[in-house]
Amino acid sequence: MIAYLTRKEKFCAAHRLWVKDWSEDKNMEVFGNCANHNFHGHNYILSVTVKGKPDPHTGMIINAKDLGKLMREKVTNVLDHTNLNLDPSFLSPEIQTTTENLVIQIWNHLEHHIKVCKLHCVELIETDKISAAYYGEK
Repeated sequence: MIAYLTRKEKFCAAHRLWVKDWSEDKNMEVFGNCANHNFHGHNYILSVTVKGKPDPHTGMIINAKDLGKLMREKVTNVLDHTNLNLDPSFLSPEIQTTTENLVIQIWNHLEHHIKVCKLHCVELIETDKISAAYYGEK
């Protein structure tokens, strides 16, 4: 039997969507307020879902406290109160900091740290209307 466990953590960060080869008008047309010169921020909610067989003694596929600690140490504490475009982190500096790209970058960063089970999904909620999920497809 395979079980799935989801842990959620929060972080706040700023970013800007901008293509340097485009005019300001085109950037504003495509990205709207997300192209603000002074950046803008979100209160993100990160959900990480893992899968595996529950341990016969504990009934857990991973201790949720350990998963939360890993998420905080490797992702949310690193990104919290940063500018995702400017501050050093595990994010590739070449990517647009869209929610879609962020979930892929977070997956790639977390995947090799999870040892006792398998990473199933990384979901990032940017606003109450926008979220993205990644399941590790390459």
